[in-house]
Amino acid sequence: MPYASQQDLVDRFGEQELVQLTDKVNRPASTIDPTPIARALTDATALIDSYVGKLYRLPISAVPAILVKYTCDIARYYLHGKAAEKDDAVTRGFNEAQTWLADVSKGLVTLDAEGVPTPQSGGGSVRAVAPNRVFTRDSLRHL
Repeated sequence: MPYASQQDLVDRFGEQELVQLTDKVNRPASTIDPTPIARALTDATALIDSYVGKLYRLPISAVPAILVKYTCDIARYYLHGKAAEKDDAVTRGFNEAQTWLADVSKGLVTLDAEGVPTPQSGGGSVRAVAPNRVFTRDSLRHL
């Protein structure tokens, strides 16, 4: 299940932008098509999971607000596709999200979510086996 909803996108970016990005049928565009929005939100969630899954249990059940924000930013970038310009707000939001996610995966930023349990130590002992010595006191005495 995605970490954000269509309504989250509408609340953050406005209905008009989503109409323009998704309505490929009506001219002029007049309605939001939920199919590309659902795909963009699912793809954004998958990208987020690929970063946070290293340190947190997936799926994250209690979604922190920051994940909703970054899911929306990433989904918006996916909806814009190739039309997103290099230095516009859409691309900056996407780049900021990726930087933040990289910091999460490195453990520099923490989420208020259930983490991955640390592996228990085995408690066993280490045993080393070496071959017999080639040079001994007796073998070197005759040199």
